Amino acid sequence: MLQGCWLSSRRFISQPPFSISTRLCFPSIFTHFYRHSSANHSHKTQNELLDFLDHLLQQCGLNLQQLKQIHEKIIITSSSNSSFIAARLISAYSKFGLINEAQKVFETCPTDCFSNLLLWNSILRANLSHGKCEEAVKLYVKMREYGNLADGFGFPLIIRACGMFGDHNLCSVVHSHAIQMGFRDHLYVGNELMNMYGKIGRMDIASQVFDRMSVRTQVSWNIIVSGFAQNFDCDAAYKTFLLMEPQGFEPNSVTWTSLLSSFARCRRYQDTWKLYVLMRKKQVEATAEAIAVVISVCIGDNGIDKCETVHGYVIKGGFENNSIVINSLMCTYGKCGAVRQAECLFSGLQLKTIVSWNSLISCYAESGLCNEAYSLFLQLQELDDLKMKPNVISWSAVIGAFAMAERHEESLEIFRSMQVARVLANDVTISSVLSVCAELSNFHLGMEIHGYSIRYLMDKSTLVGNGLVNMYMKCGSLWKGNIVFEGVGKKDLISWNTMISGFGMHGLGATALETFEQMTSAGTKPDGITFVAVLSACSHAGLVDEGYKIFDQMKKVFGVKPQMEHYACMVDLLGRAGLLQRASEMVQNMPMRPNACVWGALLNSCKMHKNTEVAEETAAQIFNLESGMTGSYMLLCNLYAVNGRWKDSANVRISAKTQGLKKAPGQSWIEVKKKVYMFLAGQPMDSEMEDVHIMLNILSLHMAKEGCTPRKSFALQCAEEQEDYLY
Repeated sequence: MLQGCWLSSRRFISQPPFSISTRLCFPSIFTHFYRHSSANHSHKTQNELLDFLDHLLQQCGLNLQQLKQIHEKIIITSSSNSSFIAARLISAYSKFGLINEAQKVFETCPTDCFSNLLLWNSILRANLSHGKCEEAVKLYVKMREYGNLADGFGFPLIIRACGMFGDHNLCSVVHSHAIQMGFRDHLYVGNELMNMYGKIGRMDIASQVFDRMSVRTQVSWNIIVSGFAQNFDCDAAYKTFLLMEPQGFEPNSVTWTSLLSSFARCRRYQDTWKLYVLMRKKQVEATAEAIAVVISVCIGDNGIDKCETVHGYVIKGGFENNSIVINSLMCTYGKCGAVRQAECLFSGLQLKTIVSWNSLISCYAESGLCNEAYSLFLQLQELDDLKMKPNVISWSAVIGAFAMAERHEESLEIFRSMQVARVLANDVTISSVLSVCAELSNFHLGMEIHGYSIRYLMDKSTLVGNGLVNMYMKCGSLWKGNIVFEGVGKKDLISWNTMISGFGMHGLGATALETFEQMTSAGTKPDGITFVAVLSACSHAGLVDEGYKIFDQMKKVFGVKPQMEHYACMVDLLGRAGLLQRASEMVQNMPMRPNACVWGALLNSCKMHKNTEVAEETAAQIFNLESGMTGSYMLLCNLYAVNGRWKDSANVRISAKTQGLKKAPGQSWIEVKKKVYMFLAGQPMDSEMEDVHIMLNILSLHMAKEGCTPRKSFALQCAEEQEDYLY
């Protein structure tokens, strides 16, 4: 009778998915089996019951209701005392996403079950599959307290948990445990150790583990290449990649994807493109992720051509309906200014997701089309589908679009609307708003945003930290900026550049140089922007020798080739120091043809030191390059006026007027009681402006009595025409 029941259960289970009729029979099978087992209390019968339950738990067609029925019968038959059955239950609940139920099964097991490593491995795997790395680490500690030592199945799980948890000391301890237990040469343990050390940034130890492995697989090579890629060491990733073929391993699509991602993260876009071309020559099928990475680097020179080339491969490879690839294409077309192509892609999408909408909004934002971005954003708001409403990415893209277009008030207004809509900002949103505060020098609003970031635990974000430093520096609060900078946990290149630029902006050249030294000592490699900030700081502080030293080190020590902007800084440095001859010689000896910015720096220095001879030659060069530079005409005009050459000054003004050039009127603004007041040179006066000018006259009289008279020689000639009214 028992044998017949067992066979019938086999036939029942072997027909997944379960039909309605078989589901109805499910409890009866248990009842039949349970009655028979109750009448036959033999060890053999109990084992058969456990085998039967184990067989049921392993069925792929099992649904949650049936799982709970099995669990109920397991409790009734006291089969839960079996660590083997408990482990199966834990795995089954984990597959349904019920990690708490799995945890309850583990916690209700008798003490003698805890000697079985299968049970521990099951609960470890369940917690890891749900991202509960901290709980998995606690389980490992508890496991050792019970006197259990992990095996070849448990150690890879524990090591993976340590990598996710990120505690360096814990990683070292578990590694030593694995060695003590004789798993130094274990393939899976070695793979997980490399993965763990890659996640915590210790690729030196990961490399040692890799070198000591007696057996390596394709997975081993992919892990070490991916580890270097994740840690922004693309050169090491490439060197390892080149060793694969001589060792008998052909790089697969996973290897290529890791390598492409590595070079893209390091902003080595040309090298990324060359690798993609090489991959295509080797006829390796690209993954959707690899294509998305390659698309993202199609910027700069010939960017649109490269993007269209990859677009052709997308069509040929059947990726037209892959949302990751298409969304990446839309974003890159936007960066290249090819908005029409992005719009066509969006229109051709059969199923538009929120990511698709956000991609086109970002495309408009990247192209400076903030009105179009906002219009599309409003269309998204009006959709009837509740799942298709603007999310934090949509809001951030629009806020960033108006911020980049210098439409600061509108950017802040949209941010306020976002708060009214109760959409929680992210670090990208906060970064954009902080950039607006910095440009407006709105210190009080910036402090409010700082408070907001602290309240929502975003102040430790590197992106937000950089934005806060920039805002405080531009608002003149150096000590607050410095405090925030010191609190940034992971300082990146932008963090250091912002700090150096801030000190330079306030004339603290020596402090900027000290910060530069700290940066290089910390292992952060400077880029071209860093040297612009350092050289500008030297220029504003008059540190000629130090500036020359830094300029000389650019190529020799740091491998950064001086560009046009660096020469402009050096010309400005020498010119401000009164070394016009040396500045002029530097311009003449440049390896590339000087542009208007370089000549403009020299002209400004001539104006500062009233050197009309060099100024005339410089101005002629500027006018040949860009005849429409109003600022250069004004500088030369003012220089003639300061030297009393009124006729020449008038001729320059007439020449500018003949060409239809107009100087942009000066403007300033101030915020009082959350209202911004803007002042524009030459604007018609209303009642409020009349009051302002009366107060200015009063203040001017007080200044004159105190002996404070403005140095009019530093004002442009067009501004001096209005001085009779003010003074």
